[in-house]
Amino acid sequence: MSTYPIAVVTGATSGLGQLAAIELAKRGKQLVLTARNEKRAEAAENIIKDAVPEAKIDFYFGDLSFMEDVRRIGNQIKAEYPQIDILVNNAGLHGFEQRITKEGFPEMIAVNYLAPWLLTHTLLDSLKASKNARIVNVASEASRNHGELKLPEDLTDTTEFTARGSSMLYGKTKLLDIMFTGELGRQLDGTGVTANALNPGFNVTGLGRELGFSSVLSKILKTLNIGDPRKGADIIVRLATDSQYQGVTAGYFNVGTGKSIVPIYPGGDTAMQDKLWKATKSLLEQRGYLK
Repeated sequence: MSTYPIAVVTGATSGLGQLAAIELAKRGKQLVLTARNEKRAEAAENIIKDAVPEAKIDFYFGDLSFMEDVRRIGNQIKAEYPQIDILVNNAGLHGFEQRITKEGFPEMIAVNYLAPWLLTHTLLDSLKASKNARIVNVASEASRNHGELKLPEDLTDTTEFTARGSSMLYGKTKLLDIMFTGELGRQLDGTGVTANALNPGFNVTGLGRELGFSSVLSKILKTLNIGDPRKGADIIVRLATDSQYQGVTAGYFNVGTGKSIVPIYPGGDTAMQDKLWKATKSLLEQRGYLK
């Protein structure tokens, strides 16, 4: 059993997740990271250890668009780490066309919402064993452009969409993350585990890698000092470690100021949060991913 506090971070092979992992390592956390393959893991490990030579890093491999992989990774981590202090659900995807996973889920819903829900559920016993654990979910103010929420239909909706229409679905997945966080925070009341979501702001990361011009846009924005991902990483790390957020739960906080945000309806509606939770649990049970 590790003597260092354990921080599990998804999507840490690039972007916000990698920057957050570096900062957590600087604060003495042992990193438990997910990666799609060993090549990406090796590249990420080199970057993290360049910044923090003494960093302790453990990788688990899988594709977070597949619930079977999410459950396997979660069970492997739980077996190795009976106590987890921090869980950062950061991995995200903005797809510009509808893709359906081999398990039949719409890919953006699977990666951005179902994966963090299932991974969190799988690791709950280890988080509770910490007595003082924090769950941090990366949401977004893109949630304000979510169209109309339909439950449970949206969780399995594989309707085609255009690149322009993709923003609404991306926003919807982030709304689901805010709602999930609110319900999770209430369910964990009294366990010592807190759950909060955040808006990381507009960030120049690999999220929009499917846009043909994204690398050019990224260079322009960096030159103009717009979309600095270090700001997004900072609010992740603050929620995960700062004493200011000790005992704070079921919240949604903003990049920069770290202040609370009131989410767009139905983000903060407890009845809708409960409905979403039950719909998600039922769906994953029916498909055999909750045992």
